[in-house]
Amino acid sequence: MLLAEVRQEIADACRTLQERGLVVGTAGNISVRVDDLVAISPSGVDYPGLTADDVGVHRLDGSPVEAPLKPSSEFPLHLAVYAERDVAAIVHTHGVPSSALSTVVDAVPTSHYYSALFGGQVRVAPYARFGSDALAANVLEALRDRTGALMAHHGAVTLGPSLAKALDLVAYLEYICDLQLRALATGLPVRTLSTEEIEGVVADLAGYGQQR
Repeated sequence: MLLAEVRQEIADACRTLQERGLVVGTAGNISVRVDDLVAISPSGVDYPGLTADDVGVHRLDGSPVEAPLKPSSEFPLHLAVYAERDVAAIVHTHGVPSSALSTVVDAVPTSHYYSALFGGQVRVAPYARFGSDALAANVLEALRDRTGALMAHHGAVTLGPSLAKALDLVAYLEYICDLQLRALATGLPVRTLSTEEIEGVVADLAGYGQQR
């Protein structure tokens, strides 16, 4: 089976999203790019029973290579990102904090230094119907110089140099969205960090952690 290991990782990751309450039903989707091929979760398949065989492999123009099922409805979004960005994985979720915040702000303020993980203020892509080219274009613009974005009245998307990294970013994105919602609920002004501070944190994070 073509890209067997990658396809299994996608199936496992989809179940992880469901277990963490980051998707409802068959919502959300995951893709991984390997050279000129893209493996992506299928449309409308329940995650508990999702197998590596169900995950399709397509070319960057969207044409199928080994795809027994129809790809996710957000396939145009994934292809648009891969055409413009040098990333290896995309994760799209419907977490409650990110989805809720997407209905009330145009961007997630830098109220926590974790914003630096995404390159700064996280933008909210204007609403367009799911699966549409308009949505793909809106999200692509919101992701400019960023590794995450919200989708108005919809959910969120993260990018990474690997599927593991893109999945890690999902948790941090939901955290800063939840934090912002709770801060807004106080009715008090929400303090934010300066652009200079966020840029400094971005630089510090580049060398953060244990190097083996």
